[in-house]
Amino acid sequence: MISDSDCSSWLSAADLLTGDASAPVALLGAPVGLGSITPGGCDQAPATVRAAAKRMSVYDLETETDLSVLRVFDAGDADVAALSPAQSLAPIAERLTPLTRKHALTLVLGGNNAVTRPCVHALDATLQRVGLLTLDAHFDLRDTDCGLTNGNPVQALLEDGMPGAHIAQIGLLPFANTKKAHGKAKAAGIYVASAAACRAEGLAAIAANALERLAARCDVIHVDFDIDVIERSAMPGAPGARPGGVSAQDFFDATRLICAHPKVRSVDLTEFDPTLDVANISALTAARWLCEALAGFLRR
Repeated sequence: MISDSDCSSWLSAADLLTGDASAPVALLGAPVGLGSITPGGCDQAPATVRAAAKRMSVYDLETETDLSVLRVFDAGDADVAALSPAQSLAPIAERLTPLTRKHALTLVLGGNNAVTRPCVHALDATLQRVGLLTLDAHFDLRDTDCGLTNGNPVQALLEDGMPGAHIAQIGLLPFANTKKAHGKAKAAGIYVASAAACRAEGLAAIAANALERLAARCDVIHVDFDIDVIERSAMPGAPGARPGGVSAQDFFDATRLICAHPKVRSVDLTEFDPTLDVANISALTAARWLCEALAGFLRR
């Protein structure tokens, strides 16, 4: 346990990161920047989130949760910044697979949303035992005939052989998706919950229902936290964010609930472009997400 001595006035979430591979939680950066529909600087996100974690305390006064009892093994970044989504599949999966086997929870800092596909492969190469939950404004079911991008990791996984019934997508926004993509989701048997449903019932409640469905079918679960699911006015650093998204607080509540689930073995944070951020709003939101994920893990 990290002690809070008189000479240390601020114990930050960044202080939890360690080189000790025996820590129960691991963290890996996956700075994929190429292959984005809206090119930018998503590859800068892992370093930005680590830096922003220095501004986060380890104590939640509302629930009296103290993260100082935790250590997080920082495995560094996968060497994928100059690679396309197709090229980065193997390097990310190879770095991530041993982490997910050794640690109870592994956090992946993207990078654009293309990193979700290798994250799922890392949990189960057959794709028959693994479930995927996405918190995203978009289906990510664009056709792959023009190549892999941040707009089609879910479509690529279906084509890889992942059962549609093993996928749940929540927070989807109107006027941010196509009729074709919605039709694909229906045909594949994907569980879908719109942003309106998440507002009406609560994002955490919808997430809990989705996890229950996936846990009944799957042995392990990966969760994609695409940060553009958040309302655009509260998330300027997400190029895909739109008006009408979920609130940051609902995002935090859902994160804590999700990371408390024992079958959730890995999670990713994607689509954060630090070059678009304003007053560090998005960076601090991402750092808070990191804290909420750890707080959820402590509930296990």
